[in-house]
Amino acid sequence: MPWIKFLHIVALVSWCGLLLYLPLLLCQLARPERRARGFAPEAPPLPRLVYNGLASPAGLLAIASGTLLFLVHGVIGAWLVLKLLAVSAMVLAHGLCGWLLLRLEHDRPRGVVAGALSAGAVAGLSMLAVVALVLAKPEL
Repeated sequence: MPWIKFLHIVALVSWCGLLLYLPLLLCQLARPERRARGFAPEAPPLPRLVYNGLASPAGLLAIASGTLLFLVHGVIGAWLVLKLLAVSAMVLAHGLCGWLLLRLEHDRPRGVVAGALSAGAVAGLSMLAVVALVLAKPEL
């Protein structure tokens, strides 16, 4: 089942890249001069498109394909628990970005920059933990 692993890697790399991009996008949009300009009425807002159209599906696909890999190979142990903990932190960062996006959409930018930087830091550290754990995993 190498196609499942390929799908998992592609989805995970996409999700990780978007989790690093979203906080930067939110920081940019929290600036007062950016909010005043807004978007063209016919264009979908970029942050909502990135979050709902790209990051969320990539995250769901990464988690679903990772779960399928776990079920197919049946790997159980402390390694898996630690990896799932790191992935849970990535999900937390993803949810924080969604909450910050809602704050910006309701014109409440206070704390968005600090929250976005926190979400980016949590996501980045979690990604490093996942990579370290994957490289240290037992042979299947």
